[in-house]
Amino acid sequence: MNEDQGKRQDLFVPDRFEGLRDAGSGALKSIIVPVRETLDELDARFVEMRAARRGSFMILHGDSGSGKSTFLDTAGLFRMGVATERVPASDDVRNTLNGLGPADWPRIVIIEGREALGEVSAEALEASMHAINAFVRSDIGRETLVVWPANTTDLTENLAGLGDQIGAEALFGTGPRVTNFLGPPQTAYVGIGERTIAALNEGASLAALGISQDRAAALATSAKTVGHFLALVRDELVANNQRVQKLLPTEQYRVWTVAIAGNDPEGDVAALTRGGYAYADIDRLMTATGANIVKGLKERQEDVGILGTVLDARIMHVDMMTVLAVAREFGDAELHELMKTEGMSTQPDKKAPERIEASELGVILAGNSLGTRRRGSKPGGGTQTAFGGLAKIARTRDVVLNRALGTALKAADLIDDFEVERDLGTELTYTSDLYVVKAGEPIRLEVMWRSKAGRADLANYVLTKLGNYGKAIGLLS
Repeated sequence: MNEDQGKRQDLFVPDRFEGLRDAGSGALKSIIVPVRETLDELDARFVEMRAARRGSFMILHGDSGSGKSTFLDTAGLFRMGVATERVPASDDVRNTLNGLGPADWPRIVIIEGREALGEVSAEALEASMHAINAFVRSDIGRETLVVWPANTTDLTENLAGLGDQIGAEALFGTGPRVTNFLGPPQTAYVGIGERTIAALNEGASLAALGISQDRAAALATSAKTVGHFLALVRDELVANNQRVQKLLPTEQYRVWTVAIAGNDPEGDVAALTRGGYAYADIDRLMTATGANIVKGLKERQEDVGILGTVLDARIMHVDMMTVLAVAREFGDAELHELMKTEGMSTQPDKKAPERIEASELGVILAGNSLGTRRRGSKPGGGTQTAFGGLAKIARTRDVVLNRALGTALKAADLIDDFEVERDLGTELTYTSDLYVVKAGEPIRLEVMWRSKAGRADLANYVLTKLGNYGKAIGLLS
């Protein structure tokens, strides 16, 4: 299992645009809310620039965390052909501007990291303004709007005063000297938070952070800006994680459900998971079944959501052909006797290691992404009949089947070692079907053996397991 993919999932919740830059334009477009008033101001500026055949300068004033950098960096998502470049805080403004080539399309250049007066000296401020004035009048700056974000009144006023002295309308245009940026409305914060978390965390939801819709709405109401809201969400996540982690004994539990059934329910498994690493989707699980376990858990949905994340809850499928091959090749004498009683073949199957490696469980244990899941060919009647024998054995002696599965995983070098029926080591006595060790890290496998299983059965099973683990560590009562 490689270093990144093998570890439990750590949710990523940035409150600044710098944390979003690598997300890709598709993810960004799903997250970013267009701020219409400021986009209209950009349109007006670029129209005036083309008419005047020169560049322009904008002071963009707004609170820290209001989304000024996000807006400027993503303007190209909402206005065709607009490119954004930056002058980092560590770079000299004059040298960086002079190093830019001419632009064939509308270009925004952001003066970064100088949003408050204390971040730039008076001498550097004046020198920068002279450099900007010269640049927007030059041929290379003709299609460029230079934007200086500011979050303090004193810097805004200083920039406006210097601009009037140095270039006046030739620098600012005929409009207002300062563009006030309010960011997205507070009513959009929860939606932005949901989409940010989903885009950056393989489809996770606020519920996966242990934050209900009511709690999210309360956080949004108390937030001054969208950045502040995301920071509050992250703080809640950290608090929830710490609360659960404090309850855990030495072992940091990882709970993976392995679904094995006579109708090969890989489609239902895929519908209850998110991302290529088969993370359990708590929202979908909670809506997939109306069993009594859900009625109780819905009252503690915030706890269940964060529990699923902290316990690295995943769901994967192993098909009938694979488990039959595993039983024949790696079953012990006890299992083979039970199989013979059911009229099943115990002829060894040398393809068993290859099959278990190619299974969803094998792929995930190897640290690889599942990619696009495709339904395999439908097994024949003989396979289904033979599996029926395994399902019957599992009703009373699933431990021998789980032992064969553990033996197969070890033989295929997917795990280092395993135990069956390993106790959690908590005050509440509870055992896991398979306790496997991979690269020194334990994983608890809960194996669901069924003659047939649908989405509701899977959801009920997984939520019951998570509920049991939650009770064992004292999170759920």
